[in-house]
Amino acid sequence: MGKHTPKADRHKRPPGRTILLTGASGYVGKRLLPLLERRRERIRCFARRPAAVRSACAQSTEVVQGDVLDLDSLRRAMRGVHTAYYLVHCLHSARDFEVLDRRGAEHFAIAAREAGVNRIIYLGGLAESGPDLSAHLRSRHEVGRILRGSGAEVVEFRASIIIGNGSLSFELVRSLVERLAVMICPRWVRSAAQPIAIGDVLAYLTACLDRPAGDSRIYEIGGSDRVSYGDIMREYARQRGLTRLMIPVPVLTPRLSSLWLALVTPLYKRVGRRLIEGVRNPSIVTDAGALAAFHIRPIGLRQAIRTALVDEERRFAAEPLSRLAGYASGEGPKRVVAGFGNRILDCRAVMVPVRPERAFAPIRRIGGRTGWYYANWLWHLRGLLDILAGGAGFRRRRPDSHPLRAGSRIDCWEVALYDPGRRLRLKALMKLPGRAWLEFEVIGDGDASTIVQTAAFDPRGSAGLAYWHLLLPIHNRLFEGMLRRIARAASR
Repeated sequence: MGKHTPKADRHKRPPGRTILLTGASGYVGKRLLPLLERRRERIRCFARRPAAVRSACAQSTEVVQGDVLDLDSLRRAMRGVHTAYYLVHCLHSARDFEVLDRRGAEHFAIAAREAGVNRIIYLGGLAESGPDLSAHLRSRHEVGRILRGSGAEVVEFRASIIIGNGSLSFELVRSLVERLAVMICPRWVRSAAQPIAIGDVLAYLTACLDRPAGDSRIYEIGGSDRVSYGDIMREYARQRGLTRLMIPVPVLTPRLSSLWLALVTPLYKRVGRRLIEGVRNPSIVTDAGALAAFHIRPIGLRQAIRTALVDEERRFAAEPLSRLAGYASGEGPKRVVAGFGNRILDCRAVMVPVRPERAFAPIRRIGGRTGWYYANWLWHLRGLLDILAGGAGFRRRRPDSHPLRAGSRIDCWEVALYDPGRRLRLKALMKLPGRAWLEFEVIGDGDASTIVQTAAFDPRGSAGLAYWHLLLPIHNRLFEGMLRRIARAASR
């Protein structure tokens, strides 16, 4: 994150003012929320699904239910608000997102005017206005114009591509580079951009709270490097250790590219099309007003990508894999398949009528003479294949003479994390086209528990993805059988 020191005196800010945050469950909003909560002010989150926000916010934060398309819910949420963040968009909608974005902004402006809101802080998209502007960027600019009609002071930040784990633009770049060893690159890949790290975006959004009252203003924000989309792909590939061949072609419009992208990255089918149709518009800073108004010096592309990958690794190491997969104990399906960065998470759960310590007992004994509870012959076959590939293979080994701890060896796995009675994470030592983990977690209290088993795989390029999908039928049978037998052992 770039260094910053807000120009305004922190001690002169209005004491105890109420700050409204919309989009608190979105990519930027969920990262901004803890930064706002550290301030001595009242925070109110506005969310369509309050439960998803309450679990991640402080007790002092107020959460109200509503939708920007519902004017009455906005009027209730705006009462007593001094500053409001507008961080919502309708890109994911199957309907006409421009119409929905316009309606949401109009409702927000009406509610802000009626409530006497002093300032609105809005995060939009960076591009020069004109007839060739994409529908997505045109809608972002229109939202800013509508908000400025509220009568409140509006500070609009227009950002280039945001670099960070979970950012739509960054995840699209990641998906393309990870999946394609050879990329056909149309002319738009050479379009100029000024990517900015998510940490620097958050620095601008928080520093704006200490900005003295004034007129509405648009600030263009970007990182310190001007690069092309191709440069972003090459730098990501370099940091991931991937070799990628990029072949330039004079044709293939953004529209055709978006259709092709939907085949390569189906997860981002709808939103990906809408984003990629805007890459023909250069997203570079032409007005240095943000650098003059805020003491923030954004970092460059290389450091932004490195920071994103390091932060991703840190979060992966610290949090339970079930949480990263979005599994909620006792709610929803008993199996969740999700992504975290480049990782694939396969999370399964089963309830057992025993106390947590009993539920964890068979997990604590796994491997060695106990075995893996299901299809042990498959584990031995995998070990033989590993030896043929030059690996160490499957060796019956575990620290029976002393408690498990990080670094302990269990057959072909290494203990990455051990929290007695609660969680065991294993990291694969086998030769793989990527990295693999297997985590067991016990959730509950009293006389009932939930055993959660999560397999995680970080595929290295297209070979890793092929490996995961080819072995998926075997893994499904193995993981399901293992969890079922562990639950049976715990219940005995």
